[in-house]
Amino acid sequence: MTSTKEAVERYFESWAAKDFAAQRSLLHDDLHFEGPFDTFDRADDLMAALQRLAAIVEGIEIDRWFVDGGEACVLYWLKTTIPDGTVPCAEWSRVRDGKIGFIRVYFDARPFAKMFHAAREAEGSAADEA
Repeated sequence: MTSTKEAVERYFESWAAKDFAAQRSLLHDDLHFEGPFDTFDRADDLMAALQRLAAIVEGIEIDRWFVDGGEACVLYWLKTTIPDGTVPCAEWSRVRDGKIGFIRVYFDARPFAKMFHAAREAEGSAADEA
């Protein structure tokens, strides 16, 4: 059986490599995810969001790991193309039966909010022109 650290480590490695099939294989179908922007109760919903996010992700740099039984906390730097660039993140995961069943991620959402706001304004301008 896959250990907690192995499951979470492989999840991050596949995310960094943008190997979404490998990443998805490490998640329970009924995964519960909580973050500053979204909450999901299906792994496929999280994967769709991560695939959209991949367009701006340049890399992931792990800073620290903490593992306690079936739970892991990973502190990492999410390197992005957004103006504020690199974002510090903390991600808490629970592993059961060798797969991740819960993820809660913490990060400063303000740099992303600026990006989303600009995208909404661009969409609004395009709709006004139509």
